[in-house]
Parts: sequence; structure tokens; C-alpha cells
Amino acid sequence: MTSNGASSSTNGTQVRSVALVPTNNVTTLEGSTVRARIDPALMVDDVVKQLCINLKIKESPANFALRDETDELVTNDNLRKKIKGKVNLKLVNAPSREAREIVAKLSQRTERTLRLTLFTLQKFIREEQFAQEFIDHNGLRGLVSVIDESNGNTLAYALTAMQNLMELDYGWATLDDKFIFKVVQILSSPTSLINVCRPATAILKKLVEADPLNAPGSLVASSSQSPPPALPDLVYQYGFRVVFAQMRKEERLLETVVNRLGSADTAMAQYSMMLINSLLTHASDSWWEEFIDELEKLNVRKAVIRLMSLHIMEDLTSCILDFQANIVRVTYRRKTTLVDPEVEPSHAAALAYIWASSKLDEETDEQGNLLKWRKLGFETENMVQEFSEVGVLGLDCLKKFVEHDPDFSKLVLEQLSRSPQRRCSIAKASNEVVELLSEHWAIFAPGYSTSTAFQPFFLDFYKVHSLATRFFLRMWTESGAATEDFTRVSALVRSQVKVALRSENVRPWHDVEHDFNEQEYREVRGRQMKELELEDDLLSKIPVRNLRNKLYKESYEFVRQQRIQCLLQGAWFVNALPQSSPRESARRPGRPWRFMRLVKSLITRDRRFC
Repeated sequence: MTSNGASSSTNGTQVRSVALVPTNNVTTLEGSTVRARIDPALMVDDVVKQLCINLKIKESPANFALRDETDELVTNDNLRKKIKGKVNLKLVNAPSREAREIVAKLSQRTERTLRLTLFTLQKFIREEQFAQEFIDHNGLRGLVSVIDESNGNTLAYALTAMQNLMELDYGWATLDDKFIFKVVQILSSPTSLINVCRPATAILKKLVEADPLNAPGSLVASSSQSPPPALPDLVYQYGFRVVFAQMRKEERLLETVVNRLGSADTAMAQYSMMLINSLLTHASDSWWEEFIDELEKLNVRKAVIRLMSLHIMEDLTSCILDFQANIVRVTYRRKTTLVDPEVEPSHAAALAYIWASSKLDEETDEQGNLLKWRKLGFETENMVQEFSEVGVLGLDCLKKFVEHDPDFSKLVLEQLSRSPQRRCSIAKASNEVVELLSEHWAIFAPGYSTSTAFQPFFLDFYKVHSLATRFFLRMWTESGAATEDFTRVSALVRSQVKVALRSENVRPWHDVEHDFNEQEYREVRGRQMKELELEDDLLSKIPVRNLRNKLYKESYEFVRQQRIQCLLQGAWFVNALPQSSPRESARRPGRPWRFMRLVKSLITRDRRFC
């Protein structure tokens, strides 16, 4: 490398060379600019060394590095690109030296100096050389101290620096509960600046995701109920359990985070959405129900539905789809969680509310058995059994249905006033609608969603359930159904669910309400018959018939080969007596079992074995 058209040397003799075309301008530490020709074949350390020699810098070249005008560090990976692009470069302090100086400056608490120091820190902390030196000289302790004592823009710079440091998988394993609670307090305050809340939210999210289960190479026995122990050198020692323990100390935190989903600052809404998703994904079993119940009370679903209606950026769209997938998992878990009022006080409270809302009295039937829940349409008095297929989700849906209907007691009395054959079992209808909606939105094991479109109606599951249950009861009445017609009415509701919830990412909610509340039985029945005709027409088409014949032949051949292999392998058979033989005169075989196997030669001789 040469600078300002330097000369070359051969065998110790100075030879004047033709002027070389410089490739880049390099700004020195003093602020002057020199034109230099950099050989792209050299390593960055050699380039810096040559620059120091040509500029007659007496200090060690290891104390210096090159950066471009955006302060991006020049490395061996990007050197050629910088030379080819004739990018203007700067000779600056090496990252390790810069880190040591910044650690020293963090102790200087003058506002201007500290702010400039933190501004530089948040830019360079992502660089591995800088970060390692910063950590080795106790820079993390100084940064935590600044976060604990500062506010305003200074706090914003400090939190951003911490956020960038936490992108590395090392160096911040010493963060303790005091620091986590400080971040929680910052987020909980509604007066915190947006530029403070963004990095604070990202930090909390990173701590939630730093779960021992996410550590590289961590394996846990399937029977283990506790996370694997974290190695002292790794940062994977936090997770939901540690973070939520601090969150519970600040009651306003979740409420504030949910409220920020409606922030005019899209980035703030995105960060809040990402934190909620991380908490949902990593929620531990011990705190799962408490956390989910608190989120539901804060109407987080409605906040996300409002976000869906806005013109939002791609990153936020991805966050909303992640939330949607998390709610699918939550719904599936509720559906597969058994109702047990004797063990779970919340289940007992929900059932007590439903019964109290019915305004009925307990009685005994003709056999002297308790007659209570059967009045509401259950088949038995065993609530564990009645909700076995729909779980806690079914109980929650029935409770929400009762809450949203102030005339629930009149509805129950109306059904009880009819003859037993003409009554619509309200509780059974509610559970059936839960199954139909679960089928529509594919709420099955393992509870993962693959939808790439917004599903705002799904997020309003309880409201859709109430509409569909009301529709079920109306179809029952308008069709004059009896007990044996339950399956037929269920098929009508299934058909209406598909129609009412179609294209839910673009349909307005009032159209859904109209489809469930206004359409009459004849219209719904007529459409259902047309759907059945279309299905029959489809099955009668030549390509479909050909496909059916092909599949039949393939399945027949498969079963045939399978049976032949079973016959060739043989099996033990009971030596049964002929039906024509009198039992008293028949002699019991000496060997009750006989092993029989097909002889291969019989396969070709007698096709009946096939």
C-alpha cells in the first residue's frame, strides 16, 4: 500500500516508480485527509500497519483500525468491497482501545459527556472485539449503574446499548433480579418516553427468551418437570419464570404493554406485540393460567383486532400472525384441559355462576336422583364427563354465552316449558358449537396455526360462539326439531358457520352478525341442499370416478398383498368343534391350538387364497 504516490523499494535500492492511482481517501486522527492506494490482497492489519508507517505514527498499529464514514468497522470480509467502491475511510482507535476508553468515561456523570459516550457505545457494542473488551473491563456493571440512575434521552441511549449487547450470547449473564425489576418499572410507567420504552421492551423480551430450554444443546428428559441447570458462562438462565416473578411485583406492567399496542408509533406497537408473543410462547405451567387470565381481562385480543384493521408494516404483520398462532395454542390447551370443579376453584365458580343465572331450583327425579344440570340440557349430572370433549374452553364459552344474554333464565324456562322431545339442550348445543368452531379453525393437536391471513373472527371466539349458539337454538325452533334431529340441526349450523366466517380477513363484523341473526331456516336449508347436490355432482364427474377407481384398485392390491404376507407368516388358530357335531358326543381335541401357514405353491395354484 502506498500513500500520496509513494515509491517502492527493491533489494534495498529506492526506485522511483510511475505515479499510482489512489483507491481511497483516508482521514487521519488529526483530521487531515490523505489519498492512498490500498492493495486488496492485503489483510486489514497489514493495511493499518502500512498507514501508520507512512503517516509516521509511533504508537503500535494494534491500537488503530479503519472505519468508513458510517462508522462501520473495516474487516477482512468487507475490505475489497470498500476498495472497489472507493469508500472514504477513517483511521481511528481500535475497538479494544475504544472500549477501554468508554468504560472509563461511563463513570463520568456529566450529562453531555455521558450522553456522547452512550451514543458511541450503542453503535460499537455489537462488534465482537469491542464487546469482549468492554465486558472484560467491567463495562456491564457501569452500564447497569447508568440505567439505574439516569432518565430521559440518556436512559434511552443506555437501554439501547444494553439491547444491542444482548444480541450476543455471552457477556450479560450477571444481570440480576434488581436489574430486571428496574426494566419492569421503566415499562410500567405510562410517562416513560417512547424511545425509552422501545429498548426496555426488547430487553425484557430477550430475558424471557433466554430460557435454559433454549440453550444450545440442552436436552431434558421427557419426565422432567424442571428446566435444565444453566451453565455459569451462558446467558440462558432467565426465561419466563424469572421475568414473570418480577412482573408480578408491578401490577400495571401488562396493562401498560397492552395499551401500547394502540400507540401511534408503529415500532412501539411492534415491540409490545413481540414481548406479548414471547411471554405466550414461553409461559411456564405454574404461571400459565394466571398469565393468560390476566391477558384476557385486559382485552388483548381486541387490541390486536384493532391493529389488524390498520395499514401496517410487514414486520408488525408477522407479529400479529405469531400472536394469532399463540392464541390457537392457548385455545387448544383450554379445549384439552379437563373441567374438574372439585379441584379447580375457578371451574366451580364458573359453574356456580351459570346455575345462578338460570334462576332454577334443584330437584329430584322419579328415581330420587339429583335433577340439576340436566335442566340446562346436560345428559348427566357429572360435569367432568359432560365437558370431556370440549374441556375448559367449553365451560368458558357457556359462561360467556350466559354473561352476554341477560334473558338466559327466560331462555331456559322456554325450553323447559316444552315437551322433553321438543326441548333443545342448551348446554349440549353450546358444546356442539365449540366443536364446530374448532373444526372450522382447525383447533386440533398439536395446536399450531399455519394461517397466513388475519383471522379477527377467530380472536373473537367467544362472541362468535354466542352468535352460533343462538343460531342453533333458532334453527331448532324454526325447523320444529325433536331430540333425534340434533345431528341434522348441527349440520345446518356447520354449513352456516362456513358461510358466515368466510373471507374473515376482509369481511366486516356486522355481516357476520347478519348471517347468524337474520337468515331464516328455509334459506339456510335450501343452500345446504344445493351444497349437497354440488358434492354429488362433483363425485359423478368422470375424472373423479376415474380417480376413485384407481384408488380402489391400488387399495385392493395393497390389502391383497398384506393378507398374503400374513398367511405366509402363519398364525395360531383354535381347534374349534364343527357346528354339526353334538357337544355331548364330540371329543375335545388333544391340542386346542394349531399353527397354520400358507404354502407358497398354493398362491399360484389357487387364487382364492388371494
